[in-house]
Amino acid sequence: MERPPRLPPLNALRVFQTVVRHRSFRGAADELSVTPQAVSQQIKLLEDSLGLELFARKGRAIEPNEQAILLAHHIQAGFDEFAEGVRRVTKLGQRNRINVNASPYFATRFLLDRLARFREIMPGADLRLTTMVELPDFVADDVDVAIQWGFGTWTNHEQTLLLRDIKVICCTPALAARLNAPADLLEVPLLHSVLADLWVPVLRHLGVTGNHAPDALRFQDAATMRRATLAGLGVGLLSTIDAEEDLASGKLVAPFGLDVMAGMPEAQIPGFYLVLPKAHRRVKPIAAFCDWVARENWALPVV
Repeated sequence: MERPPRLPPLNALRVFQTVVRHRSFRGAADELSVTPQAVSQQIKLLEDSLGLELFARKGRAIEPNEQAILLAHHIQAGFDEFAEGVRRVTKLGQRNRINVNASPYFATRFLLDRLARFREIMPGADLRLTTMVELPDFVADDVDVAIQWGFGTWTNHEQTLLLRDIKVICCTPALAARLNAPADLLEVPLLHSVLADLWVPVLRHLGVTGNHAPDALRFQDAATMRRATLAGLGVGLLSTIDAEEDLASGKLVAPFGLDVMAGMPEAQIPGFYLVLPKAHRRVKPIAAFCDWVARENWALPVV
């Protein structure tokens, strides 16, 4: 296993970053309250440590070379991470904010109508809700906990299944007239999710083999998939709540019934999961929110 490179002294990196910003040893020295000679010594120490020159010296003027510009970019990113870590740690004791990111579908169909219940448990919580289809970057996006659609594959995080997202094959009555058997699905446009191709396991479960029509449309979220199905653009796999509403109105039909996923392996059925870095559980407001989410019965209607 290759050993990571030995890092130069942190102070030398800090001085280097300041010199790059000022394009001047004296300017850096003034900001750091040291002498220009001290700055020069730190830059020499850094160059000796790296085994390369970082600046083109033209009299009193200096210009960072290509290696210096690249290095400065990464060092600044590192110092930004240090600053963010310090900010979070120093605010941890008095913190009551909870940054939640939820799948747009789960947020609108399940979460929003129940948030008042959590408010009763923690009336002082500063809850910030964002929606994102894909799993957020917990650090870069400043997210504490996520409720994510998928298959529970985030093994490097804590994850808890909240609700299976059972799908129903739906289409307009006009398209349904062309579907006498599951094999006929290969002859009509199928609407796909960008996040996962659910049609492959569904068709296999229905005993359908072969390649389906290549002119498939792909959508990132459930709401757009539903609208495309209603518009007759193809056959969609809709979540049960949406399907039941559109079937009741007569706008869509379910040519193969409501239970097309019955008997499929659970690993092939998507769901909504509570996902968070394990360390976030140590923050009391976040732990309280997660405990409440886990206790709720999301399959039941709001009363």
